Amino acid sequence: MTTLTGKTAVVTGASRGIGRAIALELGRRGANVVVNFNSSEASALEVVGEIQAAGTQAIAHRADVSSLEQATGLIKAAIDAFGKLDILVNNAGTTRDGLIMMMKEADWDLVINADLKSVFNCCKAATKPMMRARVGSIINITSVVGLAGQSGQSNYAAAKAGMIGLTKSLAKELGARNIRVNAVAPGYIPTDLTDSLPQELKDGMVKLTPLGRMGTPEEVARAVAFLAGDEASFITGVVLSVDGGIVMQG
Repeated sequence: MTTLTGKTAVVTGASRGIGRAIALELGRRGANVVVNFNSSEASALEVVGEIQAAGTQAIAHRADVSSLEQATGLIKAAIDAFGKLDILVNNAGTTRDGLIMMMKEADWDLVINADLKSVFNCCKAATKPMMRARVGSIINITSVVGLAGQSGQSNYAAAKAGMIGLTKSLAKELGARNIRVNAVAPGYIPTDLTDSLPQELKDGMVKLTPLGRMGTPEEVARAVAFLAGDEASFITGVVLSVDGGIVMQG
């Protein structure tokens, strides 16, 4: 198992769902974790408590990472608390589904800002301390929707596809400073964001998945932990699909 002992990680949107599972997995493997949240403080503090109970350090930090100022404050808080930043996991995001002809401009802007601009903000804030240290791992949580598209999710698909382009560009920009940038693309993982989907759509996604089941947040978290650690030291610019085969690449 990849060990992350002595490393410091920031996980955005870490109070629930996939972000929660990632924060817990990184903490279980020895990392000090900054649990970012925007509104769910009680849930974030529960995650902090679980990480601390496992024997590593953690703090919660409120920040709306779609704001560059607040994202910069999040990275500063991590360095102030633990002295450095080794791992950044950009997981924060939301959905506002609808067909394009009915989609409100505000819903487009909200998803682009929450899902894509937030990644730019956090990466921009994190790269300076990582470049100074000449080490770092950035993992962006995209989606199979960013690879294949999805009817009724043009805003979400655009944001997640943009995240993939950003991942590959930053991998090229930052590789010379030993900073690796990768993406993980979950398939159908039950979370608060998927709970509102119609049951027939959920059933259809399972039928399209070659492994014939839904994934779990913990399966995504283990993939993130691998990419964050030294065992993945020669991996950068990749999109690792954790999707049961629903989107075949290559």
